[in-house]
Amino acid sequence: MTYCVGMVLDRGLVMMSDTRTNSGVDNISVFRKMHSWSVPGERIITLLAAGNLATTQAVVSQLEERNKAPGERRPSILAVETMFQVATLIGSLLRDTIAGRNEAGQKAATPLFSATMIVAGQIAGMEPRLFLIYPEGNFIEASHDTPFFQIGETKYGRPILIRAYDPAMNFEDAVKLLMVSFDSTLKANLSVGLPLDLMVIERDRFTPLHERRILAEDPYFRAISSGWGEALKLAFDSLPDYHFDGTSEV
Repeated sequence: MTYCVGMVLDRGLVMMSDTRTNSGVDNISVFRKMHSWSVPGERIITLLAAGNLATTQAVVSQLEERNKAPGERRPSILAVETMFQVATLIGSLLRDTIAGRNEAGQKAATPLFSATMIVAGQIAGMEPRLFLIYPEGNFIEASHDTPFFQIGETKYGRPILIRAYDPAMNFEDAVKLLMVSFDSTLKANLSVGLPLDLMVIERDRFTPLHERRILAEDPYFRAISSGWGEALKLAFDSLPDYHFDGTSEV
């Protein structure tokens, strides 16, 4: 499985993904699930992928091939005019890739070929945008009411995002929030694992403001993990006590 998050802030976009891919407890591998393309001064696009690895790699490979000569291999995400068109193109590729595998005589295993993607980015002269693309190729866009998207193992890391997200927060606090969300998921589900990939895109910058891979021995992530655990224990201890005799006070 996997866990990926894309988040819209007033200042731009923040994305994080894990890298664990497994087909059983004895077959665990590391694969990048975050892919990015940019034209300095003109556009930046980042894709997060969850689901069947062969499907997602096939989609990324097709995007890469079209980007090698965007004037000859149309359409390319480096040539289309809007982020909506980028999402439409990637959605079509995802849908056709899944359909192609089904038509190859493997319909009984259709769910195994499924994949979901988050696409984020900005094209010059337009707003940063974030999309969630479904296996069928259709998609939805982040909004004021839904300012972040998750794919993969979403339930464990969602509560902290809902409680602490603020569109006006700075990038550093957003990264800290995602670290807590991912730590909660790592603790609860073995199918999600380190390293983590992080990317921060500042509005109107068109190159990554911050990009790094977070390893298991990363001192900041380890401090977040232990600090969040201790903070939860302290918060729990500070709550009113319950008494069986009905005298509990609030």
